[in-house]
Parts: sequence; structure tokens; C-alpha cells
Amino acid sequence: MQRASYAQSPPLHHPVPQHVSTVPQLRSPPPPPPTSSQPQQHGAYGNPYQQQGTPAAASGGGGAGNVFGAYGNFINDPMAAQFVGQVGQNAFKHVEQNVNRWVNFSALKHYFNVTNGYVINKLFLVLFPWRHKPWSRKQAVGPSGQEAWYLPPRDDVNSPDMYIPVMALVTYILLSTLLAGLRGQFQPELLGYTASKAGVVVIVEILLLKLGCYFLSISNESQLLDLVAYSGYKFVGIITTVAIAELVNGGKGTGGWVGWSVFLYTFLANSLFLMRSLRYVLLPESSGGDARGPMQTDSRTKRSQRTQFLFAYAYLVQLVFMFILC
Repeated sequence: MQRASYAQSPPLHHPVPQHVSTVPQLRSPPPPPPTSSQPQQHGAYGNPYQQQGTPAAASGGGGAGNVFGAYGNFINDPMAAQFVGQVGQNAFKHVEQNVNRWVNFSALKHYFNVTNGYVINKLFLVLFPWRHKPWSRKQAVGPSGQEAWYLPPRDDVNSPDMYIPVMALVTYILLSTLLAGLRGQFQPELLGYTASKAGVVVIVEILLLKLGCYFLSISNESQLLDLVAYSGYKFVGIITTVAIAELVNGGKGTGGWVGWSVFLYTFLANSLFLMRSLRYVLLPESSGGDARGPMQTDSRTKRSQRTQFLFAYAYLVQLVFMFILC
């Protein structure tokens, strides 16, 4: 069956616009050229430091930007610099005057006037004092013949110093923590604990000496600094004991017969050194030419008491403190 044929439809035609118009392309305007009054922006938000520094630089007449703003002109001002210098000098003088009330720096310099030769000879004297002579300190006489003062350590091996005690104290603290680290027992608190223990021992020892000197009526201008210096020489023997015992015992501490033997030797050497060296402080002899010397011994009884005190300090007190530190 065939479909019925219809009349052919006309072709389709799209409408053609009568008025043709073009759409313009939108473009952003070019950025304005940089001028001296308006700095060039970097990025979306710009550089705030450059914006703040430009007016200051322009007002100061400098070529480079001043990142400190208005404070840069204050620093560059010679009058301001002179004012700051005067304030600093006045503050330093004020601090120096207040510190000098408690610490005599001019006298303290005397104890650090050492040389390499003195340090070597002094260390040998502390460890091997058995055949050393003489033990008396050397004195220098003034032009008038009446003034006398002790020579500094660099000129007299019998003179006390503070360089060796301070260095020995620091070495003892570092050596103790180092050996603890080699044994695997190091802790951050160990450094402070060792320093505190050594400091307490030195302070208690000086207090005992000052108390004994007070009750025995012993006075001397340089007595306190001398006692501080002599109280630190024990660390030389302690360092020797700890180092030798650690090497021989293979990291097992100062125990064993070797460690105790070295400890006994260093203890006796330090005790004899103190007995001989502290005679001029605790057992002054009658002498009218020493203006800085201590008060004269007025009786045999007082001299006997001072001798007993010196023996107790040099042997009993040192034995206890060296045992605690080792």
C-alpha cells in the first residue's frame, strides 16, 4: 500500500537581521606611570613599609628609604647621639660606684695578675708541696721605707691568686658532667646540681674561716679575698683524683684502691699547702714594718688557739669537703 503524496513544502529560510551591530571588546585601562609622589604598587596590596618609608626619606633628603621612620632621623642626629652617650656614661658611673661599695675591683685585679709561668709553678706547688721553701710572701717597700705591700702573683709564687681557683671550679663542673655523659647518666639538671654543690661548699668554708677569724681576733685588709683564693685550690686535687680514677677504673667512678690512694695523696698535699700558706694570715708574727699586716699575736695562748684552728681547717674541714666533692 502506497502512502499518499503531498505537495512539496517550500524551503525554510532563517531571518536575516536588517541592522548589523558589533559588540566592542572590553579591556582594562593601562596602569598610570609611577611618579615621585605616588610609589609603584607591588602586588594586590602593595608594600606598606615602602609607603611609610618614602615620606621620611623624602623629608630627610636621603636617597634610600628609611625603614625606621621618624626614629631614623633621631639616630642620625648628632645632638641626639651626644645626649645618648652622656646618659650612658652617667649610668655606667652610677653602677660602678654602687658596685664598688661591695666589691673592691682595684684589689681584685691584684689576684688576677698572673702569667703562664706562675700558673704552671703554682699548680706544681699545690700538687707537690713537700720540698718547697720558703713559704713567706715577698713584699715591696715604698720610697719612704715605711710603706710595704705584697707583690702580685706574677712576681711571687707564694702569693694567692683567683685565676687558678676559678678555672679549677669551672673545670670541675664540666669534667663531672662530661664523665656522667660518658657513663650514660647525663641529665640537664646535673650541671646545675654540680655547680650548686661546689658553690655551697666554698661559701660554707669561707663562713667557717671568717667565723674562726672573728673569735680569734684575726684581722687583715686582704683577709677575705685571700681566704676565697685559698678555698679554691682544693679543686686542683679533686680534678686530679677524679680524672686519674676514671681512667684507671674504666669509667666506674672514684672507687677502688687506686682512686682512694690518689684521693689520700691530693688531700695530704692540699692540707700541707694550706698549713704553710695560711700562716701569715692566721699565725702572724711580730713585725713593725708591715702596714698592711694583721694584728700582732698578744699571747702564747691565743697563738696556740690559732694553731689548732689552722690544723682543724687544713685537715679536718678539707677532708670532709673534698670527700663530698669527689
